[in-house]
Amino acid sequence: MNPAEFSFPVSDLDAGGKHFRLPIRAAWLRGLLEGTTVGASDRDGELDVRLSRSGNDVVVRGTLAADVVVPCSRCLDPALIPVHEEVSVLAVPSPSAPHGRSDRGRVDERGEEDEEVGEDSGEADVIAYDGDTVVLDELVRDELLLGIPMIPLCSEACPGIRPERAPSSDAAGSPDDAIDPRLRPLLRLKNKK
Repeated sequence: MNPAEFSFPVSDLDAGGKHFRLPIRAAWLRGLLEGTTVGASDRDGELDVRLSRSGNDVVVRGTLAADVVVPCSRCLDPALIPVHEEVSVLAVPSPSAPHGRSDRGRVDERGEEDEEVGEDSGEADVIAYDGDTVVLDELVRDELLLGIPMIPLCSEACPGIRPERAPSSDAAGSPDDAIDPRLRPLLRLKNKK
């Protein structure tokens, strides 16, 4: 398993917080995005965050910026997309962490305890950490992927895919040349009637 790229020891943090400006290395990002249609550009990005400790919890606030390469939605050529996202999360010790809290659930107005706060509890902007180190690798990956537009374009003027026509054997061209070759069997069926 690869070592974490964005790892912060909680013991080094205090209530005043510490500022970190770190490169998002293109090579690291390429490895992280392997197996997706998203790729990293040749330039490094940047993670600019401030981490502050509040009891056992760690508040993470800042920005990340990187360029990613995705297929254009119109022409399918590679499109360079700049992603700039705000990061604001609360890192809480996981229940299995040695310093994890046992009073993790909250009590609602009926006196019943809610589910524990965790990554999959449906609450936004809360991540778990192991109690000693906050690792932001998955957060960086997720924020970059979420920052990609739904319909990425290589340019606003992109005309899209244009079908190429087969070269005509005669100057006038036959009507069959204007038809998509995949539809020619249907034309033959139509002409039989």
